Amino acid sequence: MAELGSKGVTAGKIAINVQKKLTRAQEKVLQKLGKADETKDEQFEQCVQNFNKQLSEGTRLQKDLRTYLASVKAMHEASKKLTECLQEVYEPDWPGRDDTNKIAENNDLLWTDFHQKLVDQALLTMDTYLGQFPDIKSRIAKRGRKLVDYDSARHHFEALQTAKKKDETKIAKAEEELVKAQKVFEEMNVDLQEELPSLWNSRVGFYVNTFQSIAGLEENFHKEMSKLNQNLHDVLLGLDKQYSGNAFPVKAQPRKKTKLFARLRKKMSSDSTPAKANKSPSPPPDGSPITSPETKTVNHDLEPSTLETPGASIPKSPSQPAEAAHAGAEAAGSEAAAGAEPSKTEADSGSSSLPAVVVETFPATVNGTVEGASSERADMPPGFLFKVQAMHDYTATDSDELQLKAGDVVLVIPFENPEEQDEGWLMGVKESDWIQRKELDQCRGVFPENFTERVQ
Repeated sequence: MAELGSKGVTAGKIAINVQKKLTRAQEKVLQKLGKADETKDEQFEQCVQNFNKQLSEGTRLQKDLRTYLASVKAMHEASKKLTECLQEVYEPDWPGRDDTNKIAENNDLLWTDFHQKLVDQALLTMDTYLGQFPDIKSRIAKRGRKLVDYDSARHHFEALQTAKKKDETKIAKAEEELVKAQKVFEEMNVDLQEELPSLWNSRVGFYVNTFQSIAGLEENFHKEMSKLNQNLHDVLLGLDKQYSGNAFPVKAQPRKKTKLFARLRKKMSSDSTPAKANKSPSPPPDGSPITSPETKTVNHDLEPSTLETPGASIPKSPSQPAEAAHAGAEAAGSEAAAGAEPSKTEADSGSSSLPAVVVETFPATVNGTVEGASSERADMPPGFLFKVQAMHDYTATDSDELQLKAGDVVLVIPFENPEEQDEGWLMGVKESDWIQRKELDQCRGVFPENFTERVQ
């Protein structure tokens, strides 16, 4: 019987709850349709809006604070790995070995302490602050339901009072239900009317305390970390002084392409005396110091197919060098033709056993200046781009490279064949060499760009 009674009570409560839900749903429909009035409280609705805003802001702050703590932990792990690396590479016989170990230990403790204090003074406080919102949110929802019950009871009582046939028993019972519903609603409403404004105003103090705690913890952490970093700096400075002779060297990028100028200079070093004489044409009749087009005749014993000199003409018979030289002279003018004539004579008088020659023609220059060049760069080598200054000494490792001393100024010029240029390398001539000799063939060379700094 007890079990049946218990089940009966449970079934009765369920039925009552179902009936309440149906009544509330019906009341809300009537209110939305405008067939029943709804009790309004604008002041309370404003409090609810503030509550929802405060909850949203607090939830975001909690999320960002957790992200911040995760970042601090990640930084701790990264810093720990870095100090462990330092301990591994720091050899036992180096000075300050024990100091670096102690600094690494203190560094780890400092990060751990910082993270734990952030959890205790910021995150846990944040969790406590947000912990009160779910209960208040539930009470606000319950108040809303009780308000609907109150409106429903009020409308039911009013309907019975205005009915044509009045049933005093039903009216009395409806009035009793109305008073009960009003009491329950007003008790909840009064409590929330007091709590919500108080909770809203508390946000200012909470935000101040939270961010002050974080700022204070960060300040102390960075102060202590700064001391550790200074100690580490001093230890490493002592190590550097003891091994000051082993400075970190500046290295040039490796070269991979063909050493063009080394090959050219090797060919030119084998020039015969008659061929060298052809490099200096006879001066023009008016005595002006014009030079070019120069006709450089280079003897060699290589097969014609092995020559790759840009702009070169590879003759197949003794008469062809003379024709090439003569053609170059005519292209440059009558003055230059006089200077190129000896080469033609020597070639015509030679026998078929003479070696092949390479004829190169260079642009005309007047007083060391390329014709048509601007007056601003009249004293610069042809194709001058800009100036650089050597910041470090560089020892040439090949015959086509420039030997540099710190402070040397180099005039940068383009490669005749851009495909010859290696990454990180420039072509140029030292300014001092250019001023003294005005000859690119013997002065120019390649050098590593990272050893220099642009100055113009």
